[in-house]
Amino acid sequence: MTTRHRPPRAARRPSRRAPALLALSLAVCLACSDGEASPVDDGEELPGGATTNSLLFGSNVFLPAADNISRENMRMFQTGNAFFNQAWTVAPSSTESRDGLGPLFNARSCSACHFKDGRGRPPLEGELEFESMLLRIGTGELGENGDPLPDPTYGDQLQPFGTSDVPGEGNPRVSYASIPGQFADGEAYELLSPSYGVEAPSHGPPVPDLRISPRVAPAMIGMGLLEAIPESRLLELADPDDEDGDGISGRINRVWSVEAQAPNVGRFGWKAEQPSVRQQVAGAFIGDLGISSSVFPAQECTPSETECLAAVSGGDPEIADRLFDRVVRYSELLAVPRRLTFEDEDVLRGKQRFTEIGCASCHAPSHRTSDSAALEEVRDQPIWPYTDLLLHDMGEELSDQRPSYEAAGNEWRTPPLWGLGHYAVVNGHDRLLHDGRARGVAEAILWHGGEGQAARERFAALPLADRLDLITFVESL
Repeated sequence: MTTRHRPPRAARRPSRRAPALLALSLAVCLACSDGEASPVDDGEELPGGATTNSLLFGSNVFLPAADNISRENMRMFQTGNAFFNQAWTVAPSSTESRDGLGPLFNARSCSACHFKDGRGRPPLEGELEFESMLLRIGTGELGENGDPLPDPTYGDQLQPFGTSDVPGEGNPRVSYASIPGQFADGEAYELLSPSYGVEAPSHGPPVPDLRISPRVAPAMIGMGLLEAIPESRLLELADPDDEDGDGISGRINRVWSVEAQAPNVGRFGWKAEQPSVRQQVAGAFIGDLGISSSVFPAQECTPSETECLAAVSGGDPEIADRLFDRVVRYSELLAVPRRLTFEDEDVLRGKQRFTEIGCASCHAPSHRTSDSAALEEVRDQPIWPYTDLLLHDMGEELSDQRPSYEAAGNEWRTPPLWGLGHYAVVNGHDRLLHDGRARGVAEAILWHGGEGQAARERFAALPLADRLDLITFVESL
């Protein structure tokens, strides 16, 4: 359980830049000075509806299955859990059901990046290795189906590790520049602006204008519920031409469904690049572990990577459908934790500030899942994920300059906020945004540009007490 115990780091850093938001500060302060609080909404303490985990908390809060899981699905969940957590081995191996690692890979198990089904982070001070994040790479152009074109030598994801005689593709590296700033009330903050590169590429330099998109591993909870939100609901929330004039123009990313061989609504990944939990899991198996499946049966060796092409396979495919389906089921039915402080006065005041400054325009609080969803457990559930699953322009400061299907470089899917306050306990850090540059909620808001610019400025103009209430609310989700 997370409580407000200190000002965010962003409120405690020295600054050399004067504030530029005094007029806006006055307007927001006048609007918020009465301490108005939002009411408690029916069901919001159970963000996953009947699937919500109401039993387990602490560092294991993301581990349980949906509370309403069927006996058959629990058996599949438990097997999927085992294969999610076990390390894969190099082929040939006596453990044939889980050999085939590589030839190129980022990690040896799913849980290496999603530790305890939680969230990854960038290397911290003094660290070099990318243990729970990766670099997507490419030319910046799109292919026939709208997918990002890969680097001709290293593909679309940098894989730093290789098996046996297969060299890893290179070492991902990040450095940071300090950006000082100041809230309207004079309190200082500091943001960290990252720069990414590839050190010691194994097969010569990549393309000169390589586009690099850093991605931390997101938390695994609630994926089946997000897949069950009706497309009609997403269309209802989308406003690609900003017809209502509110400055928010979220839109659906239409992506390629490999199994349907047709475009579909993107829901998963930082740019909503995957249409289903199944394709998301298959993409992680082949991209992160080098494990082929019936969805992605071919290894991702490029013509330049002759050692990779010559490596021994662990089967065709390397994970059998029976086991793959169980990892998918596990991913679909990981439960969202119950909220415990949803009635606290500071949480309700923060909820009011969250809505007033415009955060809820993209972080749509609630939805109802489809009554015809494939899994009975997730059907017709009122859920509170605080996302619209849509693409939004987040400004050039967050752009990766790497388009993906209909998502431009500066567009990102609104991430769900449920479970956010548990990251520090589960994973030992509070790093947020797609690349983990933000140290906590305040810094994440302060990086918002584009469609989030107005909300960022309103947040910066709030008095300290209101800022802390808003942060407390987000950390209560």
